[in-house]
Amino acid sequence: MYEKQYVRSLCIDFAIRIVRLNKYLLEQKNEYVMSKQILRSGTSIGANISEAEMAQSTADFIAKMHIALKEANETKYWLELLQKTDYITIEQYDSMNKDLGRIIGIFVNVLKKTKAKGSI
Repeated sequence: MYEKQYVRSLCIDFAIRIVRLNKYLLEQKNEYVMSKQILRSGTSIGANISEAEMAQSTADFIAKMHIALKEANETKYWLELLQKTDYITIEQYDSMNKDLGRIIGIFVNVLKKTKAKGSI
């Protein structure tokens, strides 16, 4: 299974990219609605992983991981919308979407293995 520190590091690095994207959208593009949405969902991914690390039970861990996965999926939506409305380039989108796809893939694998194993 994936090491906790590796997953945490991926989420923090992605959150930093989201914070920088938010700053870019506000300062360079004067975009104030989608930027807040993606900031909220994109930084929430790692926050939910942090909560999952301290889960009280397997069921609690699974619930927190599902929330992180849902936030990642929402972030994917906002990224796509920002690209399709020309607030970010296809290159910016592809780069961030690749990182997000890696995170989503890890979450799905962790959830599958945890459910199959029945414990954290």
